[in-house]
Amino acid sequence: MEKIAFLFTGQGAQYVGMGKTFYDEYEVARQTFEEANDVLGFDLTKICFEGSLGELSKPENIQPALLTVSVAAYRVYMKEIGIAPHFYAGHSLGEYAALTCSGAIRFSDAVKIVRERGLLTKQIMESDIGAMTIIDGIDSKLVEEECKKISTEQQFVSINCYNSPLQVAVAGHKEAVELLEEKVLEMDGNVTPLFRNAPFHSPLMQDTAEKLKGYLDQITFFPFRNAVISNPTALPFGDYGTIADKLAVQMVKPVKWQKTMQFLKKYGVTLAIEMGPKNVLCNLVKGNTPEIDAFCFGQREDRNILFDRLNQNEMLKKHVPTVITKCLAVAVSTPNKNWDNEEYRKNVVEPYANIQKMQEELDEQGALPTKEQMIEALEMLRTVLQTKKVPVQEQIEWFHHIFEETATYYEFKDFDILQENKFEKVT
Repeated sequence: MEKIAFLFTGQGAQYVGMGKTFYDEYEVARQTFEEANDVLGFDLTKICFEGSLGELSKPENIQPALLTVSVAAYRVYMKEIGIAPHFYAGHSLGEYAALTCSGAIRFSDAVKIVRERGLLTKQIMESDIGAMTIIDGIDSKLVEEECKKISTEQQFVSINCYNSPLQVAVAGHKEAVELLEEKVLEMDGNVTPLFRNAPFHSPLMQDTAEKLKGYLDQITFFPFRNAVISNPTALPFGDYGTIADKLAVQMVKPVKWQKTMQFLKKYGVTLAIEMGPKNVLCNLVKGNTPEIDAFCFGQREDRNILFDRLNQNEMLKKHVPTVITKCLAVAVSTPNKNWDNEEYRKNVVEPYANIQKMQEELDEQGALPTKEQMIEALEMLRTVLQTKKVPVQEQIEWFHHIFEETATYYEFKDFDILQENKFEKVT
């Protein structure tokens, strides 16, 4: 059986015009860009589609831009295909898109976070003390040894991204990075300096990480739908209450992408889908785990292959959720704290039975639910959760997941079920 991982790229995949095909062809992508514009208070769409590469590449622009393109791609996928992944993994900045698409961060909050991260990045770039470069063709252990030889207490360089067996990125003080570049060239390796980039995932980002942590502490996070692999550990995040801490740590610790790919292979992933504008991570999949098929949803040719491969897989398509099936699942799975039998029968058992009958009829017809039927299911779930005395925040989390997983957030963004002050208070 197909086992899927979604991959989200970081900086370096950008180009002017990225995401425009999605924007032109899919309403959910346009809505995603428009939401980002509203959150930021400026026209990010125009910068992505019409601006100069220099303007787009400014850290305060490129970070929300890549996030928006990645989330738009994901939402198009969920709308058109809908088969959820088993794992999410993002490279560097891409981790924010992975967390967003896993349901752990609201998109609007993620846009604010990466905008702040970009502004903090800009400050360290303006100090001009750090640099980054990509090294190809040299074993990572040899690069580590050379880093140790070059580094001193005053000037250091270290690997900040373990991308594949023969590709790493390094970061540190400019002079130390330049010395390492010279040494790599002597060893017949290749170097690609990353201009206009901060020394991410290195100790030089410690002050930035602390400032970012202060911002992250103000954000509400949610449980994951499926596992998100953390950059510094190459293991699942675990409890969603640790997200703020781990995103701060990510700023100063190396990205263990090679180990991330090995983790996905170990747990049986057969298909990796890159949710980004270019096939950057697809190339790293081939370099790390050639057994895993990799396609970039942002590339039309790959997208068409995925449409054919996944939409014709009846076994997987049977499990594509709808608003009604998700509402039924949540209604059953949430614990009950109301022991009034009559109230439970009237407000849980009977409404659930009505919606279950509706779903059975849809199954017989091979039909998808109408908006009116979805609203009826949502009202049923709202009544069930309130009757079961599910805490308000948990109710909000459930509806957040339903709308994101079924790509219906914009259809119901003004639905009063999302408004916390509309819920009955549960103590």
